[in-house]
Amino acid sequence: MKSLIAAMAVALPLTTLSLASFAASGPKRLEADGIAVQAETIVGGLEHPWGLEFLPDGGAIVTERPGRMRLISPQGALSDPIEGVPKVQARSQGGLLDVTIAPDFAQSGTIFFTYLEPGRGGAGIALARARLMREGGTARLHDVKVIFRVGKKTSGRINLGSRVVVMPDGKLMVTTGDTGDADRAQDMKDDAGAVIRVNTDGSIPADNPSPDGSKWLPEIWSKGHRNAQGAVYDPVTKGLITVEHGARGGDEVNRPEAGKNYGWPVITYGADYSGAKIGIGTAAPGYEQPLFYWDPSIAPSGLAVYEGNMFPEWRGDLLVGALKYQLVSRLDRDEKGNILGEHRMFEGEFGRIRDVKIASDGSIWLLTDEEDGAVIRILRR
Repeated sequence: MKSLIAAMAVALPLTTLSLASFAASGPKRLEADGIAVQAETIVGGLEHPWGLEFLPDGGAIVTERPGRMRLISPQGALSDPIEGVPKVQARSQGGLLDVTIAPDFAQSGTIFFTYLEPGRGGAGIALARARLMREGGTARLHDVKVIFRVGKKTSGRINLGSRVVVMPDGKLMVTTGDTGDADRAQDMKDDAGAVIRVNTDGSIPADNPSPDGSKWLPEIWSKGHRNAQGAVYDPVTKGLITVEHGARGGDEVNRPEAGKNYGWPVITYGADYSGAKIGIGTAAPGYEQPLFYWDPSIAPSGLAVYEGNMFPEWRGDLLVGALKYQLVSRLDRDEKGNILGEHRMFEGEFGRIRDVKIASDGSIWLLTDEEDGAVIRILRR
């Protein structure tokens, strides 16, 4: 048995992402903030794709919400579903969600992924690790192990998003939604509506806010989050950045810090879907303010920090995918990471944007959340 990367090296030449790596389907010429760009469809035919991660050989791994993972080769070929994915509860907003790779993936084949796990009392977000291997022409997950799961299951169908980020110190950050029960986000003995921080084996870091569980559950890093569907390590501010859904307005960009409370549903800049007031206002002692908020809601999803060379004008900016307005929101930042303003790009051009990634060549990759979803690459022209 060989690691995935080693096996792929036999069948395919190792490569880095380049402008000529993929056969484009129907390139579209567009402008983004006055810059001429070209959009190419890398692959289509994906059912509600949710997460994308690049692989060291120049390919990628992509998840589909109903419970499938697939590989995209460096030449743009889409694989059959990867075998060995655990049972996923695919309902409404839940299913197979994010995926990322370990820093030593080229040697170990280790990946981490989040999904809605069925169980007694409903379902809940789980974080699993596995080894992605190839045997002959078949890719398969081996040694699948759940290393974290939300303790309280739910029958809820909304606010079930989750992202997983490998931080520079090797710790894993996992976001969980409030499952449609807002009070869970303020219950410090509940994993919902939180950012979770664990080691890669699922053990609790000694420097978590309450590692003994006396005040908060030991795995909790921060609370008061409604439904963070975007998360990324930010090299500018040297910490985690998240974007989360508000209700009818009040979508937020946050920088979750240890032991802090980000307010939902006590404070928010949004109203209920009925128009009714939520909580006590927009600010209160003991609750953190967002770095930025949207009102009305854009329904933000995937998040990336632009670090490439293809669009040097955007270096350090945040790129946020939006479901509601079907766009990419570019948040312009200064050298310290302060958000200076918003620029909306590609509105209505591709459909609902579920994830945003930056390739090694500086191109921007988008996932579209559709029944016939696609991976789209944005290039400068």
